Amino acid sequence: MTLEEKIRELPSLPGIYQYFDESDRLLYIGKAKVLKTRVKNYFRFTPDFQAANNLSPRIAKMIFETVRLEYIVVDSEHDALILENSLIKQLRPKYNILLRDDKTYPYIYIDLNEEYPRFEITRKVVRGSNIKYFGPFSQGAREIYDSLYELFPLVQKKSCLKGGKLCLFYQIKKCLGPCEGKVDTRSYKKLVDEAITLLYNKKILVKKLEKKMLGFAENLLFEEATTLRDRIAKITAAQSISNIDLAKLEDYDIFSIMIEKKVACGMRLFIREGKVVSSSHTLFKSDTGFDKDELYTRLLLEYYKEGIPLVKHILVFEEFSEKETLESLFSKRFSKSVMITIPQKGEKKRLVDLAMLNAKEILRLSGKQDTHILEELKTLLHLEKTPYVIEGYDNSHLQGEATVGAMIKWENKFLKKEYRHYNLTSRDEYAQMKEMLERRCESFHKNPPPDLMVIDGGETLLKLAIKIVKLSGANVDIVAIAKEKRDSKAQRAKGKANDIICTKEGLLKLSHADKRLQFVQTIRDESHRFVINYHRKQKLKSDKEVALLQKKGVGEATIRKLLQYFETFSNIEKASLEELEGVVGTKIALIIQNI
Repeated sequence: MTLEEKIRELPSLPGIYQYFDESDRLLYIGKAKVLKTRVKNYFRFTPDFQAANNLSPRIAKMIFETVRLEYIVVDSEHDALILENSLIKQLRPKYNILLRDDKTYPYIYIDLNEEYPRFEITRKVVRGSNIKYFGPFSQGAREIYDSLYELFPLVQKKSCLKGGKLCLFYQIKKCLGPCEGKVDTRSYKKLVDEAITLLYNKKILVKKLEKKMLGFAENLLFEEATTLRDRIAKITAAQSISNIDLAKLEDYDIFSIMIEKKVACGMRLFIREGKVVSSSHTLFKSDTGFDKDELYTRLLLEYYKEGIPLVKHILVFEEFSEKETLESLFSKRFSKSVMITIPQKGEKKRLVDLAMLNAKEILRLSGKQDTHILEELKTLLHLEKTPYVIEGYDNSHLQGEATVGAMIKWENKFLKKEYRHYNLTSRDEYAQMKEMLERRCESFHKNPPPDLMVIDGGETLLKLAIKIVKLSGANVDIVAIAKEKRDSKAQRAKGKANDIICTKEGLLKLSHADKRLQFVQTIRDESHRFVINYHRKQKLKSDKEVALLQKKGVGEATIRKLLQYFETFSNIEKASLEELEGVVGTKIALIIQNI
């Protein structure tokens, strides 16, 4: 069936549609209330079949590249929107906009129903009728939380009241001892109210911390003073916008979008009881341009996930096409009426203007980032898109023992919080890389794929990686870097090794002084460093476990037999007595169970 025939046969039902090019690469995923109507809007059918005249240059180019259409029918427009968002994250279509910063933000909350309430940190709604939330905090939540317990002698731990007797916290004057009735509820409530006041006014919180820090320093308690100094710095950094103090004590979530060439900024501003509590932003980068409607949809859809506290007022800088659909979806999701408002004047207009002003400033600063090397790599390596986000992969083992893999992530810098380890069961390098990449692809729906994958290996591993990622359906560029060998020995020295970069177009051997080669080497070397460090830790751990088993009378051959069956020491520890008996008999099984 031709593309034209398939479009004419589309059902008048809600769903998502996918456009593919002649190489079967996914170009775009869209959602529709009525598939037949929505998709037909992209095309004209007379006098000949081609792209519609009213399309933007970006969409017209996409339609020109489209040769195939697939679709999935769903029950409602809401379901279509959710499925579309999920598939975009997982498959990385060329013309869609991907929001990577989709994490939930922490809140500090307190259950005022409790006799002696205490503050806690959460990322989701906590069930209860009289729970007060503070936040969300894009950064500094832990530092603010710790500061409250540093400044006020509140109940320090959940378990304190359950113990029913005074503990160390009372002795060091960090708790007033409610467990033995040393403080009445009225006096305790005054402390809680004071703490809540500081949560709304970070300037006063910082002043109190600075006073305590100076006290520590005067008493030569330099370690404690340093801890408070670092905490103050993080709390202060979190307060990037603090010049708003509204007359009305209302709560607002505010969103704005600013676009400049290949970069866009999605700004979030959070107002609680008339004061800015935090702000955050997401930078979008694209070689194919942006659709502002899609940016607003992604920004709001990813932020308002199920299980987070929802404010009464959501403000956006301007109209966008999916506003009513999102209002309906959020109302259903949170079981309350949700309105997304575009203010035209007054205090609310001032808030959305402030969000836009900050989005412009973030773009101004991001424009100073040097992306020249990334654009050169795109041209050199024949990549589909500029590699703003790069992941590197490597694996390591010692004669089949402590087999591990590692993934590192780069986005303007190495993002060490995003690194991942993999404990692998395969025995050879090829199978290990296969196992690791398959597991990574399975996680694409939770952690979106990068722009570029860098594999530590040669042509064989490159072909393997391309095959695995293609099966996942994701659009990801992949290269491998093979270590140069001299006298049968691999040369790793950065800046000296003429390593070979393997691409789907062929092999590249660049000068050791080439900045593009050195950049790819840096990615490879970091993934190698990370996996080797983890391998050493795992090997040391397994050596200790082997020594313990041998000390208890379990021989080397029996240990090998156990590992061959259970694969890891962790699985051996978790195995039941019956499972162990089936492998090594009752006597050895009892020894292992009693270790």
